[in-house]
Amino acid sequence: MIHADVSFFLKGAEVDGFVLKKDIFQKCLLLYPRAEWERQEVLLRKRVSSYKREEVAFLRQFYRGTAELFLDASGRLLLPARLMDEVDMDKDIVFSGLDTRVEIWSLSEWESLSFEENFESLAEKLLGQSDNFFDNE
Repeated sequence: MIHADVSFFLKGAEVDGFVLKKDIFQKCLLLYPRAEWERQEVLLRKRVSSYKREEVAFLRQFYRGTAELFLDASGRLLLPARLMDEVDMDKDIVFSGLDTRVEIWSLSEWESLSFEENFESLAEKLLGQSDNFFDNE
């Protein structure tokens, strides 16, 4: 198990713990503040029924890869070994903020990611749909 300092994630916010989740698509873990996790669950419940077998199977697998976490007295989180093992994480890890969550990667997996070489073109393609992206919120 690894201790990690997440004080950067707590600035200015009261947090009632976290939920750690194995990512569905990538070989990493996702760390959600409790309030954001609850918001995600509301969205999930709107799309998935607990009365359809296929959807129940999905929910079972979805929640199998989660764990509730709380800060210790020193403001650190203890990452569960079972989830770290599922993504082949060792002692060298990377924390990467992404929108409303933090991705936690093994260093070797992080380094193997291919980042868009032409980020400027991708940004223009995705965000340049209007004259001023931020005014359209």
